[in-house]
Amino acid sequence: MISKDAAYKIIEDLVTRFDEQIASYKKADYNETLTRRDFIDPFFKALGWDMDNSQGNAEAYREVIHEDRVKVGAATKAPDYSFKLAGGKRLFFVEAKKPSVLVKEEVLPAYQVRRYAWSAKLPISILTDFEEFAIYDCNKKPNATDKPSVGRIKYLTYKEYLREFDFIWDTFSKERVLKGSFDKFIAADKNKKGTATVDREFLISLDEWRKQLALNIALRNENLNEDELNFVVQQTLDRLIFLRIAEDRGVEEYGRLKHLLNGENYYASLFSYFKEADSKYNSGLFDFKKDTISLNVLIDNKTIKSIISELYYPISPYEFSVLSVEILGSAYEQFLGKQIKLSAGHRATIEEKPEVRKAGGVYYTPQYIVEYIVENTVGKLADGKKPADVAKLKIVDPACGSGSFLLGAYQYLLNWHMLEYKPDFERLTSIAQNSTAYNEKQRNDAIKERNKLPLTPDGNLTTALKKQILLNNIYGVDIDTQAVEVTKLSLLLKCMEGETGSSITAEMRFGERILPTLDSNIKSGNSLIDLDFYDGQIDFEPALEKKVKPFSWEKGFADVFKQGGFDAVIGNPPYVRIQTLKDISQESIDYYKKKYQSAEYGNYDLYVAFVEKGFLLLNKKGFLGFILPNKFFNTDYGRGLRGFIIDQKALDKILDFGSNQVFENATTYCCLLFLNANKKTNFNYIKVNPEILKEELNFTNLAMSEYSNDVWSFQGENENNILTKLNFQSVKLIDLPCEISRGSSTGNDTIFIVKENPDGTYTTSNGDTINLEKAILKKPIYATNFSRYNFKKDTKEFLIFPYHLNAKASLIDEVELKKSYPLTYSYLKSQRVRLEERAQYQQWYAFSAPRSLLLHSKADILIPLLADKGLFTELPLNKDRYTLMAGGGFSISIINENINRHFLLGLLNSNLLFWVLKNVSNVFRGGWITCTKQYFSQLPIKKIDEQNKSEKSLHDEIVQLVTTMLQLQQQKQSSTLPEQVQQLEQRIVYTDDKINEKVYALYGLTEEEINVVEGA
Repeated sequence: MISKDAAYKIIEDLVTRFDEQIASYKKADYNETLTRRDFIDPFFKALGWDMDNSQGNAEAYREVIHEDRVKVGAATKAPDYSFKLAGGKRLFFVEAKKPSVLVKEEVLPAYQVRRYAWSAKLPISILTDFEEFAIYDCNKKPNATDKPSVGRIKYLTYKEYLREFDFIWDTFSKERVLKGSFDKFIAADKNKKGTATVDREFLISLDEWRKQLALNIALRNENLNEDELNFVVQQTLDRLIFLRIAEDRGVEEYGRLKHLLNGENYYASLFSYFKEADSKYNSGLFDFKKDTISLNVLIDNKTIKSIISELYYPISPYEFSVLSVEILGSAYEQFLGKQIKLSAGHRATIEEKPEVRKAGGVYYTPQYIVEYIVENTVGKLADGKKPADVAKLKIVDPACGSGSFLLGAYQYLLNWHMLEYKPDFERLTSIAQNSTAYNEKQRNDAIKERNKLPLTPDGNLTTALKKQILLNNIYGVDIDTQAVEVTKLSLLLKCMEGETGSSITAEMRFGERILPTLDSNIKSGNSLIDLDFYDGQIDFEPALEKKVKPFSWEKGFADVFKQGGFDAVIGNPPYVRIQTLKDISQESIDYYKKKYQSAEYGNYDLYVAFVEKGFLLLNKKGFLGFILPNKFFNTDYGRGLRGFIIDQKALDKILDFGSNQVFENATTYCCLLFLNANKKTNFNYIKVNPEILKEELNFTNLAMSEYSNDVWSFQGENENNILTKLNFQSVKLIDLPCEISRGSSTGNDTIFIVKENPDGTYTTSNGDTINLEKAILKKPIYATNFSRYNFKKDTKEFLIFPYHLNAKASLIDEVELKKSYPLTYSYLKSQRVRLEERAQYQQWYAFSAPRSLLLHSKADILIPLLADKGLFTELPLNKDRYTLMAGGGFSISIINENINRHFLLGLLNSNLLFWVLKNVSNVFRGGWITCTKQYFSQLPIKKIDEQNKSEKSLHDEIVQLVTTMLQLQQQKQSSTLPEQVQQLEQRIVYTDDKINEKVYALYGLTEEEINVVEGA
């Protein structure tokens, strides 16, 4: 590799030569080819890049790709240079110009380079004629009217190259790029406000084109129903995009679609083109034996022209020659979240699908996640295998969506085959080209041997092999028919990458069509519901069948199951709570409960059933890799899935992101789950940060025998030893015994909560003044009413409480309510219609969920729903005046008279027990955790040996310190002087530290163990 000093000398010579001859160059109007050869190529070669492929790599493995420049009018179809890392990842483009071009001032060149890079989702790229060197931030959507300065983050002339050499070397030299300097430069770029990534913009375009087609087709074709309208709009869009991409990749004649706008009936011309395309591609996308609707559809010329015009330069910001299939998939994933609906007047509208709306949107899996899961499933299966063995691998995504995981698997297999054949290809090419060392026969034999490899002369995979891999290895299912079509489109575009017009002509010459039909590989159906759903059904409603879409895996993929099942199941299963499904099909819910062990407990999320089903689809040596929420580790609803995985001895590896976020614009706490059908005794648990996914952190090898369907808590050896030590000397909080319950819910607080006025009247949430009997009112407790050791002063809020609290809580009879509390009864009656709109209630004026009202009236300790440290406190002595609301969390009533509540409160608020709680609960952003009963009820409460003077002394000291802490908090609440508040805060911190110190001593933790807890 070239040294920095040597590079400086080369660039110094280039600058000198250019300076001496610039006048003659401009006078001769040097063309860009000469500029590239004489100056730009040597410039980047000095930075360590293999500009002329001196290493002899096949095209797919070259560091720098020199693109063929196909001019169409003023536009070009590809950037001059594409700089890449090993493995094919693009870094940046360089667009070269001749010296007569004014790089700093001309609009078109700047737009051109930004358009290329933005379409390829590259953060920066370079525009240069050597005389000038402009670096552009390409995150912002380019417009043809933009000034050339838009997005430009650095500009140099050749005379500044030596002064700026350190920057040039550190940013763009191959040596420094490999060490991460290029990534740092991108991260440091602050000029990224207003970015509009290409996938987001393409989604906007897709949505607009769908809207235009839907409105026009619905207007002109009143015979079409909703499903047919969705189908024909989707097919028309997919066909247009496919052919437009084929044009920019040189597979179709550039501008062919645009030329169709010269006739009288644009759609008729377009349809003829579609039929012609079928003879070339055989992709299923243009199969008009299957699609009998599109032929007779009427679409206005104006609509067709509008869409096609927006697909071309200069209106279109998209450069389809560099727009990757993965970027298209990202846009399509969001696109599939909406559907076309028809009004009574046959007018089309676009609406979010119900399941998407309730799930809060669609979230595309980041590419690095896809790649990691594929490498750890498909990669393991392919490792050490021969091509003939890899050809037998069966890979499936049971909820394939737009096909991102199947694309990832397909790309992995394409790369694997390239690497497999590369050594032989390069060896034979070396022989064929070396006339000095080898005679003519040896060279000819090498050529013949090389021609037997499934590679093209430039070292790429042949069309036949790419089709074979796709058909042999890749399978998918999705309940959404549109998603299935998009998956097929994505895979076919990936299969077509690298093809040219001549390669297609050659294929057709041998009677072959360029693309395979994927109908046997990618199917639409419900992955979780088999045909036994029909058992016992006599009159099956068509509407229900459309929702449920039963699917038989063994019939749908009979050849796969003859081999025992799939080798790899990969994907991102849907995250849909069962409550959402209730609106879709109760029959499906009943089926899941009967069919899946993972669906046995509570309000489960559908992904748990997908994990179980996915594992059951594997053969005896198969792997499963999913990204999914990590909540199943410790929630009640995850008990069934935990039990299933342990029963099957299937757990291979977990990568836990904890509270780190994976999905853009979504708060979802995720993990990567890897299962292995080959029975395991140990598994790996790894905590990771998404930014450094491939650096596996906190590696832990755990024995599966230690786990059951109880809460899964993953710690290292030190943490496990501490937890064992605590549990050995303690009793669980719930077993003290004590009573624990969550707060109540009125179902409509805006009616039941009122504010007291100085004159004794009350104000409702909508501002009305009313009169109520004070005897029927209580103080509501929410999480905002208490904090650590602190119950806040009374607010002016009151809760209408229509209950008796005697031996048990009972609703006040309506007759009694009217007689004893006429003012309250009159008010509630005025709200009766709104009260009866609530989802659940015993009687029209009752709470919708009156949980443990009697218990809350005598509770000792309050616990919030969420906490970032111990936020527990005690109820005041006049506790019967209060009642806990659902938004307040939980209450604890101590039944064991030997337990001092201040002692218990000190333990619960200690750093030690909160550390235990964090180890068993869900951790959210910022270190906040869920403090629900299933977690905190298991906390280890120290059993005090009354005969042990040391323990008894520590117990009493903790009680006294907590009593002091409660007093200090009340004093602080009453204080008004800043100096006094500051002094109290210092004493509170001191007292808190002393409580922690005593708790550590009580549980017998060593200094090293304390450091583990405090370090966490």
